[in-house]
Amino acid sequence: MGRLVPAVTRALDILELFLEGDGTLTAPEVIRRLQLPRTTVHELLTTLAARSYLAPVPAQPGRYRLGVRAYQLGSRYAEQLDLAAEGRQVAREIAQTCDETVHVAILEDTDVIYIAKVDSTHAVRMVSAAGRRLPAHCTSVGKMLLASLPEAELEALVAEHDFVAMTPASVTDPVALRAELARIRERGIAVEHRESNPDVSCVAAPVRDSAGRVVAALSISVPMIRWSDEREEELAQLAAKGAGALSVRLGYRGQK
Repeated sequence: MGRLVPAVTRALDILELFLEGDGTLTAPEVIRRLQLPRTTVHELLTTLAARSYLAPVPAQPGRYRLGVRAYQLGSRYAEQLDLAAEGRQVAREIAQTCDETVHVAILEDTDVIYIAKVDSTHAVRMVSAAGRRLPAHCTSVGKMLLASLPEAELEALVAEHDFVAMTPASVTDPVALRAELARIRERGIAVEHRESNPDVSCVAAPVRDSAGRVVAALSISVPMIRWSDEREEELAQLAAKGAGALSVRLGYRGQK
């Protein structure tokens, strides 16, 4: 385990004081409660305010309250909790319908992180786990999320990263990847055949939040022994239905 950084610890101690009482504090109150040097407290308060983690209380000179940045962090944390919890519920419903493994994943840089997973009851099924990280370009959820990025952001990712193959079927050429993402964007569904696992194919659809932004993707994973063109179309429709249901749970009300 790494060493704790004293300055960061003190800054967090200060922020946590604002969880108590009426949520406002002055420098002398912080000094008294944390027993820190006056100069240290003033420097930390100034830094936190400059980064919008704290804000001056109007008409009360020298008094601070939590700033907008603290609110944004808390909101993001709450969104992720809601997404994981709601994702598990929807994934369970979809898995009960098709009896295949269902995942919900989010994008982090060029990887996907699975935040919800419900297994198939079949003896032969995809082996995975919530919390697992995989290269986005090798998965249907990842390609769906990459295809949903703004063009400039996607181009920056493609230009800055090397795409490594997980199986012989993985798409690693930037030109081929861009072309595939364009097709996914047009169809609204992503499919991958044996690109992350030589024995599995997957289909995925986008999950949107209340503002219409794609924040996750829902996929259905099927061993090749149960895969066919007809099954792909059937599961594509089911993935879209599940992703749509999860989007509604997150507050999405359709295109305006």
